[in-house]
Amino acid sequence: MKKIVIVEDEIFMREELQYILEKAGYDVLCVNEFSNAADEIIASSPDLLLLDLNLPNISGFEICKQIRGKSNIPILVLTGRDAMKDELHALDIGADEYLNKPCRSERLLARINNLLRRLEDRKNYLEIKGISLDLQTYTINVKGKAAVLPENQGKIMELLLENCGRLVTKDMLFKKLWGTTEYVDENALHVNMTRLKKSLNNLDTDYKINTVRGKGYCLEPVRKNEDN
Repeated sequence: MKKIVIVEDEIFMREELQYILEKAGYDVLCVNEFSNAADEIIASSPDLLLLDLNLPNISGFEICKQIRGKSNIPILVLTGRDAMKDELHALDIGADEYLNKPCRSERLLARINNLLRRLEDRKNYLEIKGISLDLQTYTINVKGKAAVLPENQGKIMELLLENCGRLVTKDMLFKKLWGTTEYVDENALHVNMTRLKKSLNNLDTDYKINTVRGKGYCLEPVRKNEDN
């Protein structure tokens, strides 16, 4: 069951929102004290935050900024403030959606569902600047060019992206590919790595796989004066 946190100071509105969301099948937590709202929200590990802007002692803008500094929780702002500058500011500091009150329950639930679906989609991808990898199909996309990697190459690429700029040891790769560090033929790893390097070169990436002799490999940006 997905958990949604409501930050709303008007009691009637808060209770109505809670009723709508629980009826739709969500687990709902209401925050009633706002001075430490961001910490309480993050500690509760919700799937989505429903946030009002007009709150006592602290603005929803500030809560939004505090959360974005620590978490990627989807934030849907639901507020009576309908000025364009408020909407643009909320989106600029990290809100994902902005709706004005009053709002039909069907529209609210549709926006919530859309945000949660987008979150699920993001979980299936690894991304760094210029490269994305679909973890379900091991389809790699570079600057609009795509290729499907064989499973072992895909697993290696997944590990390199997760640790971009850091050393990926041979033992890490052995466990990822074969589930063990014992009785592994290093030549099999070398063959897969060589083929993956070739795949990246064919896609004209801005990254290259550097070999750290005797230790492992590292995915790093290509320097502008360096040939692939």
